[in-house]
Amino acid sequence: MKTSTSLTGTVGTLLVWNIINLWGVGAKVNIPRLKLTYKDLLTANRSVIFFGHRGFLDFRSMFLDEYRDELFIGAKDTLYSLQLDQPAIDAKEIYWPALPGQEQECALKGKDPFRAFKMEINSVENGRGKCPYDPNRPFASIFIGGELYSGLTADFLGRDPVIFRSLGPRSAMRTELDQRLLQDPKFVAAHLIPDNIDRDNDKVYFFFTEKAMESEGKVRAIYSRIGRICANDAGGQRALVNKWSTFIKARLICSVPGPDGIDTHFDELEDVFVLRTKDEKNPEIYAIFSTISNVFQGYAVCVYHMADIREVFNGPYAHKEGPDYQWTAYEGKVPYPRPGSCPSKITTQPSRRNASTKDYPDDVLHFARSHPLMFHSVYPINQHPVLIKTNVQYKMTQIVVDRVEAEDGQYDVMFIGTDTGMVLKTIALRKGSAVQSEEVILEELQVFKVSNPITAMEISVKRQQLYIASRVGVAQVKLHQCETYGSACAECCLARDPYCAWDGSTCTRYQPTAKRRFRRQDIWNGNPIHQCPDQNLSVEEFNNAEERVVYGTEHNSTFLECIPKSLQASVKWFIQRAVDQKKDEVKTDERIIKTEHGLLFRKIYRMDEGTYYCQTMEHGFTQTVTKISLEVLENEQLEEIFNRDDEERSNRPCTAPPRRPHSHKPWFKDIMQLIGYSNLHRVEEYCERVWCNEKQRRKRKMMAGKWKFLSDAGKKGKSRPRNRTPRHVAGS
Repeated sequence: MKTSTSLTGTVGTLLVWNIINLWGVGAKVNIPRLKLTYKDLLTANRSVIFFGHRGFLDFRSMFLDEYRDELFIGAKDTLYSLQLDQPAIDAKEIYWPALPGQEQECALKGKDPFRAFKMEINSVENGRGKCPYDPNRPFASIFIGGELYSGLTADFLGRDPVIFRSLGPRSAMRTELDQRLLQDPKFVAAHLIPDNIDRDNDKVYFFFTEKAMESEGKVRAIYSRIGRICANDAGGQRALVNKWSTFIKARLICSVPGPDGIDTHFDELEDVFVLRTKDEKNPEIYAIFSTISNVFQGYAVCVYHMADIREVFNGPYAHKEGPDYQWTAYEGKVPYPRPGSCPSKITTQPSRRNASTKDYPDDVLHFARSHPLMFHSVYPINQHPVLIKTNVQYKMTQIVVDRVEAEDGQYDVMFIGTDTGMVLKTIALRKGSAVQSEEVILEELQVFKVSNPITAMEISVKRQQLYIASRVGVAQVKLHQCETYGSACAECCLARDPYCAWDGSTCTRYQPTAKRRFRRQDIWNGNPIHQCPDQNLSVEEFNNAEERVVYGTEHNSTFLECIPKSLQASVKWFIQRAVDQKKDEVKTDERIIKTEHGLLFRKIYRMDEGTYYCQTMEHGFTQTVTKISLEVLENEQLEEIFNRDDEERSNRPCTAPPRRPHSHKPWFKDIMQLIGYSNLHRVEEYCERVWCNEKQRRKRKMMAGKWKFLSDAGKKGKSRPRNRTPRHVAGS
């Protein structure tokens, strides 16, 4: 079997370079086009936050019920039910704290007393096998027909990994205590996916990582798995009684192919999303993977077809003769019914009675017990990830996907949650016969004010809303807000957002069924020159931007600000020294530096005067964002202002403000612009000379007020008897 290569030493370095060469790590397109902060989302009415009623609740899980218009949220000791249209209003709460003595009992057994949450109360159900004792341990579960399927560690110490079926009328089922089935697994997700119209063939798929028994070396590698069981599995009659008799598993591969057959593997499964299609039997599986490496940190998103998954499960079983043998494909006779298949119309024939797994022959059960692993692995579409992130400052933890109809086709919009509370809105474009995709990060949304890991995400396609859980709250965020991109056709087109299109007057929600003549959208190329021909998009057009005037003082530093709307746009600066002269590109050096936020002059001279144009270019479209007229003030002019002020103030009391003609009046903001930050001490000196010491001014003002108060009180006191002292001036 093909195994992953350890990312150490020279090999690890080669693999890192492999990713860099294939994906252009650090390229402009790998940064978000638009960043929206927590404040931006609230101000634009795009986000609503629910914080709960009891402070820090540690939100962990969510269940979206669109039929009842409710969102159920699991938190510490609490269960909430929120209305989807108004999540922050009229929340229903069930408060379920630990019973007296239970926290102390858990603490004595070695558990954190602040994380105690047990279902062992006086009720008909026990929590064992339904949820882990420790809420920090990963688990996955799904309800099917009133029965709960769970993948978890069922014992108090977390040493009994199990896939468990409970509740409902049938007997409880579980996996055997056999490391060949599950070895130190981390369960991520569970989903029901039917095979065909025969509901007896319905299978439950579990996604997890575990220590791989087929990996070479003393230390077993971590592999990602997809395992499945038949929903109607009833165990065996003599062997595997109340144990799964249809459990089989295969490896999930997410890797970047490299030279000489050395692949860069992303082996740690983080999250899974099943994108349902019109054909319920063939959804697409989106999964986030991370690397297990000391060389670099990386994340990848791979997509899988159900047809490829079924093909692997219908293929050969992995087999090993003994500890000194290699893993090979099993070539012997496979018993009937095929191990891993469900009792259904196919297996139940007139000559063979297999209406239940209890009817399966013993050789089928023994084979299933000894051969749970498939020989072939499941590879993603095009044998390649659709998205890769390496050496980023965050961890990718959650993913949900929406399939969107656009003017030029279908696009899968991925919403990826991180451990910083940030959500990436991303699409992947596969052009021509290229193996890898072009990654386009449309938006970066900072959902929570304080950095907190996103613990769960749900998407409502019906309402076009995203529900995001963290330790501090749950957010409802709109999937799109087209007016954010701007008010022009070109800006709407450059956004490349499948949700949005130019309708002739505004950037608005794209509706596939609408019959508007002026809908313009270009997700594939984002080229406004072709989509917006009626607008003046000339590259040489410099005069559309509003002009600003900036003053600088000779030999001081000056900054010309220019922040493009798109972070993916490249910026160029041009200067026009006189009206009748041509525009030249600004040459940067150690003195003139181009930054992300503008042009910095470390030292400015008279020759730098002129009109500066900040131009952005994105997908071949150029526009002038900022037009700045820079005027340089000589040092002699500034000294003249100070000297004139000294002469006027020589015969004037300190508290009197300076008097000079209106045309020569230097206001504070003008002085700040003129002398620059390097002479900030001169500003303080100037203010001190003009207005004197602030403490003295306050003292004089206070004394003047007091004398006025006493004077007024004295005048009122004349009308009163001489032997009575007014109460408000007593003791003065």
